[in-house]
Amino acid sequence: MSTQLTLDLPENLVARAQTIALRVGQSVNDLLAESIELSLKPWGAVVEGDIHQCGDEEVLNACDLELSTEDDGRLTELLQRQQAETLLVREQAELASLMQVYQEGLVRKAEALREAVRRGLRGPVQP
Repeated sequence: MSTQLTLDLPENLVARAQTIALRVGQSVNDLLAESIELSLKPWGAVVEGDIHQCGDEEVLNACDLELSTEDDGRLTELLQRQQAETLLVREQAELASLMQVYQEGLVRKAEALREAVRRGLRGPVQP
C-alpha cells in the first residue's frame, strides 16, 4: 500500500535525483521513495517528537538507539568501498542516506542521554 504525497523540493535536489535515476535505470519517484525508505529504515520505531515529553522508558530506549546489525554492516561496507574508490553511483546515494540517519541518530541519542541524566535515570557520562 502506498500514499500519494506532494512535496516542494529544491530544483538542485530534483536535478540530482533525475541524474541518479537515469544512471541507475529507475524512475525519479521510485528513487526518491527508496532514498526516503533507506534514510528511515535503520531506526525502526524511533521515539517521535520532543524527548522532554517522552516517558522514562522511551527516553532510556532512545539512549540505547543503534543501527541494526544489517545496516551497520552495510554502512561499514559502503565506507570501505568509498575509501577504495570503488563505490557505484547508486551506492553513493545509499551511503549518504545511511550517514545522515546515523548522524541524526547520534544527535537523538545525545539528547536522550542528556534528558536521562537530567531526570536522574542515568549518571553523567564520563569522558
